[in-house]
Amino acid sequence: MIPIRNKKKTLQVTVEEMRNFALAYVEKYAPSKQQLKTYLLKKYIKASALNVKKQDINDLIDVVLLDLEKSKFINDKFYSESKAKNMIQRGNSINKIRSYLFSKGIKDEFIKETVFKIQDNNSDQDFFSAIKVCKKKRIGPARTEDNRPLFYKKDISLLARNGFDFETSKKVMNLDKDDYIKIIKLL
Repeated sequence: MIPIRNKKKTLQVTVEEMRNFALAYVEKYAPSKQQLKTYLLKKYIKASALNVKKQDINDLIDVVLLDLEKSKFINDKFYSESKAKNMIQRGNSINKIRSYLFSKGIKDEFIKETVFKIQDNNSDQDFFSAIKVCKKKRIGPARTEDNRPLFYKKDISLLARNGFDFETSKKVMNLDKDDYIKIIKLL
């Protein structure tokens, strides 16, 4: 015989279930607080019955998130610093890092602090990131000398789409091949 489940769950069971879902998600993806909140909200709105209010689910999610923050499973400051460090290693500009963190729901204070740390460690970080992009995409100084004038506009626009300002892009594009090779060896 199939056991009949109780249709109404108690509040404690729902919170425990939500906490377990949250912990599994944190273990797998290491999300920001806003990403985790969005995930739980989607999961419970889709799974819940029609008689449950969205505000009640939202309150429960806030309780679970507060608990996870207190136990340091989620930390937006650590998230912003680690993502920024990762993105710098890949050659992303500070503008791109800033917009990425903003899109993930990180508070402005953490974003400003992270960007300040990046600029404090290296005042010309965008220049070196642009050099990395040139190496990876084989543009600008990484091209052969005959093709550089032909693809100048295309290369400048590629750097602009990656979040670099015009002055930085122009500085990178006007590098000599020898200087570029020296800088690449240092990176």
